Amino acid sequence: MKNLAIIGAGSWGTALGMALGPRFERVRLWVYETDLAARMAASRENDVYLPGFQLPANVEVTSSLAAALEDASTVLSVMPSHLVRSLYEQMLPHLTERMAFVSATKGLENGTLLRMSEVIGAVLAPRMAVPVAVISGPTFAKEVAAGQPTALVVSSTDATLAGRVQAAFSGPVFRLYTSSDPIGVEIGGSIKNIVAIGAGVLHGLGLGDNPMAALITRGLAEMTRLAVAMGGRAQTLAGLAGLGDLVLTCHGELSRNRMVGVELAHGRKLDEIVHSMRMVAEGIKTTNAAVGLAKRYAVEMPIAERMFEMMHSDLEPRVAIQRLMERSLKGE
Repeated sequence: MKNLAIIGAGSWGTALGMALGPRFERVRLWVYETDLAARMAASRENDVYLPGFQLPANVEVTSSLAAALEDASTVLSVMPSHLVRSLYEQMLPHLTERMAFVSATKGLENGTLLRMSEVIGAVLAPRMAVPVAVISGPTFAKEVAAGQPTALVVSSTDATLAGRVQAAFSGPVFRLYTSSDPIGVEIGGSIKNIVAIGAGVLHGLGLGDNPMAALITRGLAEMTRLAVAMGGRAQTLAGLAGLGDLVLTCHGELSRNRMVGVELAHGRKLDEIVHSMRMVAEGIKTTNAAVGLAKRYAVEMPIAERMFEMMHSDLEPRVAIQRLMERSLKGE
């Protein structure tokens, strides 16, 4: 794993370039916006998504997918979830089965309800049948770029691939643990964003620590129920990719999904919030898919359902919280 191609230069993709630059001989970072790519190549800084941080010297910036993927031994995809399929279709002529494929995108595909590794596998299938690894965990891009200690999980059904990614990506302040449960890892990384919107609602309404603790705990229960129903393991959701990421996203001031909930609680409409954001809040689109998966697997997910109603049916935030509290009583 000498040459790394990072596809996507939002805040997370750029931060991964900074964290992984010292671990590879060459890193090529693909940037969608040609003007931003030119500025990044000149200034070594992503002035749109992650200003104030310098890219390592061995990170090359390009807006050409072919150039980014040339001679790559590892392909790390960090694009928004709704772009994964289309970008991999564009990338397909430049991909080979000798490459290691790693997804760092947290989300679910609307319509198909597929996890990101499944989307990638579906696009690759006509040309090659190769395993896909996923990385997830409690990570804010700004803190990773600043070199703060970070722990996350790399998961694949192929233990050899997971081990190779762990060895290649891990460094003094960037530690990876392996997992053989990509279902649990990807569901945890996706559903936590929905719960974080709820956490933002609580904060925006001026509610305190009691409801926040209840939301996080019951949100974890929803994540776990869905993951297990889909074939994942409950133990995974108790780890970094589940509880760890959930706590960070619900409490952290840097959470985009939490911010969406705060703005909803303040009375702003979803379209207005989305149009004012430079970066994607994955929880918005993921909520649609999560509700679909809940129906498919007959899993009770009241938090996801209330967040869906709040964002897409104009349910008042305070009423959404009230409906969660007034559900029929049951055992934990």
